[in-house]
Amino acid sequence: MANNYNKTGSNRLVIPEAKHGLNRFKMEIATEMGLSNYEEVDKGNLTSRQNGSVGGEMVRRMIESYEQGLK
Repeated sequence: MANNYNKTGSNRLVIPEAKHGLNRFKMEIATEMGLSNYEEVDKGNLTSRQNGSVGGEMVRRMIESYEQGLK
């Protein structure tokens, strides 16, 4: 299995070109959840639930999209 972490253990994008699309997707989800200006907001001032909900919803939708492609 390929190691997707650099020497410091932080995440590394497997496809760096996807970063812009993922950020746009994150902003879209955050806006739908009522977190306007999410890109400029200090994430430390948000609750763990708010931040986790954005990431969780992104993952849920990506899995849903993948499953639809299997049909």
